[in-house]
Parts: sequence; C-alpha cells; structure tokens
Amino acid sequence: MLSPKFSDFLLEAGTDEAGRGCLAGPVTAAAVILPDFFINELLNDSKQVTEKVREKLKSILEEQSTAFAVAHIESEIIDEINILNASIKAMHEALNKLEVQPTYIIVDGNRFKPFQNIPYSTIIKGDSKFMSIAAASIIAKTYRDTYMNTIHEEFPMYNWKQNKGYPTKEHRDAIRKYGITKYHRLSFKLLPEQLRLEL
Repeated sequence: MLSPKFSDFLLEAGTDEAGRGCLAGPVTAAAVILPDFFINELLNDSKQVTEKVREKLKSILEEQSTAFAVAHIESEIIDEINILNASIKAMHEALNKLEVQPTYIIVDGNRFKPFQNIPYSTIIKGDSKFMSIAAASIIAKTYRDTYMNTIHEEFPMYNWKQNKGYPTKEHRDAIRKYGITKYHRLSFKLLPEQLRLEL
C-alpha cells in the first residue's frame, strides 16, 4: 500500500522521470501535488501497471490532483549536459510549472539538486512507496509515450510506438539499417559494437 505523504508539510509534491534509459526521444518528468484525502487502489509505480491502467490513472490524476505539470528535455540537451543532469532539469522544469508552489518535494531516486530553497528528500524506489511520486511516474510515462507515438509517425522504421525509444533488438537493428535521427541521443551507446574501430 502506498503512503499518502512523507513529510508533515501541507503541499508536498512528488516528482519522477521517464525515459532515462532510452536511445531516442526526450527524458520526461512530472511533478504532482495530490489532495490530502486522495485514494486510488490502482495507483502504483508506472512500471507495475498496464498501459490501459496508466491511461485510466492519467485521466483521474489530471482531474483530481491539486496541481500537476510535465516537462520534456530533448536529446540535444541530454547530449550536452548528460542524462542525470537532464533528468534533474526536467524535474525542476516540471516543478516550476506547477500552478501551486509546493512547500516540500519528494523525489524518486537518490540524486537531486536544490530547487528554489524548498526542502526535499530523495527516496529510492519512491514510486512504489509514496502516492505523489507514483502519480508523477504515471503522468511522466503517459506523456512521454504520447510524444514517442507522435515522432513514430515521422520515423516509423524504428517502431517507437512499440519500443518507446528503449534499446530493443528491433530498435538497434533499425539504427544499423537506417542510421540515426535528430531524436537519437548521440552521447549514448546506440549500438553494442560502437566502440570497435573499423579497420
């Protein structure tokens, strides 16, 4: 069972990202503040629920959360500042877009940088422990999936609709065959044999 809150602060925001391990597309973060008496039996870490349940939860969270926001950080910036910094930047941007300013922030994972002097805690596996982080994981994942479905139309040969940019065999085979796109992260090891020199 997920805990409603971590701190005693009135407006606690949970934040999480999606797409960190992908070869293509943005890293997407969401920040969510839930009302005090929010309860939903289906709510869990986005990786633990089906796509159908995620879509259902997305509608519920958009309707019932006190505030939520999403931010995408594109592959060029990921290449420039690295994926960890890009993930934190995405979380900061999502927090910054919230219509209600949080008084405390809880972050999934173990790395974060201070945001506007608001106190925070990092929580490993927070998305399976606290409601607002689970909610942020659902929102980040569903918004990123929609983004990947859209760019799939532009480059259907990579099948991003299915693999969402993750390093599947099919995605890597397509990179071998068609090369890379503007959505690929050049700083990532796109192919396992990339480090071998062609002699």
